[in-house]
Amino acid sequence: MEKIVSNVNIPQVDGLITQALAEDVGVGDETTRLTVSPDLYGRAEITTKQSLTVAGLPVCARVFELVDNRCVFKSFLTDGMDAANGMLLAEISGPVNSILTAERTALNFLQRLSGIATLTRAYVEAVAGTTAHIVDTRKTTPGWRAIEKYAVRMGGGRNHRYGLFDGILIKDNHIKAAGGVAQAIAKALAQRVHLHRVEVEVTNLEELAAAVAAGAEVIMLDNMTVDQVIQAAKSAGGVPLEVSGNINLNTVRSYAETGVDFISVGALTHSAPAADISLNLI
Repeated sequence: MEKIVSNVNIPQVDGLITQALAEDVGVGDETTRLTVSPDLYGRAEITTKQSLTVAGLPVCARVFELVDNRCVFKSFLTDGMDAANGMLLAEISGPVNSILTAERTALNFLQRLSGIATLTRAYVEAVAGTTAHIVDTRKTTPGWRAIEKYAVRMGGGRNHRYGLFDGILIKDNHIKAAGGVAQAIAKALAQRVHLHRVEVEVTNLEELAAAVAAGAEVIMLDNMTVDQVIQAAKSAGGVPLEVSGNINLNTVRSYAETGVDFISVGALTHSAPAADISLNLI
């Protein structure tokens, strides 16, 4: 499992898989127990039913291993590669009853992560040739953040902060509680860990000016129009800019062409459709 990813805690991945198997299998797979001989060995193929970017093959393989270590998983692609419709992704050989018991859980991981990677790839390709980088957010499935952010990377995107503990992002409610943009930034700069940059969210050009004057090190332009972002880029004084809010595949190129540094897209993880992938016994 060391091959899955850096920054993914392997016991955490195993914990997710164990929880998913407990949810699906419970005390046993009744249908398979009643219809499939425990002595029957066979082979199954995992194939795509759409064009996609692959993510999650090692996690998928781990599901079969945890169900039955006699299952042998062979991948034909690696995570981050593009696959055409109808392409063979992997082959599993071993006891048929174990393959069938693991099938749904294994596919759930693979389909979900490949869906995120596929959507991310679409955004990355949409801004190709600009200076903008596509980044994710904390809008992830509870418990799945590490592997969902991994899938974003497999799609060519970048990760924003992992959680509340590893980055400073002053948002509207922090600003209200602190008494204003300048006050919030001053408090953060005075007390932050020196490795953390102070980023602040602004919604208009007046707040932008206040953030620049107060020493913000990154500024998030929240729900601004393209024209507003163009104006912001002219007055930011070289402070790195991030655009967020109401970004979609139809608008992302226009925002990228303003010269911003980052475009954060919550949809990468909260709205990516699962990729269409199937498993069939041979």
